[in-house]
Amino acid sequence: MLEIKNLSKYYGRKLALDGVNLALPRGELVGLFGENGAGKTTLMKCVLGFLRHTGSVTLDGEPVGRRNIERIAFATSEHSFFPDLSPAGHAEFYAAHFPRFNRRRFDVLMDFFELPRRGAARKLSTGQKNQFEVVLALSQGAEYILMDEPFAGNDIFNREDFYKVLLGILGEDETVLLSTHLLEEVGGFIGRAVLIHKGRICGDVSMAELDERGESLVDYVKSAWNYRAERIERAIDELGGEGAQR
Repeated sequence: MLEIKNLSKYYGRKLALDGVNLALPRGELVGLFGENGAGKTTLMKCVLGFLRHTGSVTLDGEPVGRRNIERIAFATSEHSFFPDLSPAGHAEFYAAHFPRFNRRRFDVLMDFFELPRRGAARKLSTGQKNQFEVVLALSQGAEYILMDEPFAGNDIFNREDFYKVLLGILGEDETVLLSTHLLEEVGGFIGRAVLIHKGRICGDVSMAELDERGESLVDYVKSAWNYRAERIERAIDELGGEGAQR
């Protein structure tokens, strides 16, 4: 189990994460939702040890570090691959450095996304780069796969097809934590939703529980965030005269 306890992170004087507690057992597909600046990316980077923080992150009771970091993979839209190395070269590198690298999964996903094996990775399009990040993360052989907005630059058909493939290939011991703004798209694929708002976890619910209550994921998120629809009407009322004057 991946456990996050009392995790806080400051950027200077700004509090980005405020006492986050989260437990991720194996075998879950979890959606992480929050507005821009809520702390989703910061949380993932703290889990990976990229950022200094207070609190603890443990994997099966042991602190996350050099001894077990290969059990966690990361797909980021900021791109973590070697820009001048070819996809085929990445496969060789991963095979040499990650004992559980799944070459068959790598090849199948590369074919699925129709990604080239040759040429520098930096020459891929933005959408292809994000797809390649996902391929590497899913092929690393990790038990926990963190994905931060992995579908940027991809059309809806590519995204929907990928969700279906993801459900089909994940093993019983693999957990995915997926950060995305695409609530409606992923609601039918995830098993659990975790909400973060202004650096705090403000909701954690299974999709089965929402189904039993007859509540949609979007409605649940709006309620947890105390979403105020009236602000739209207020803005329109205040500025409505401007459109008529044009």
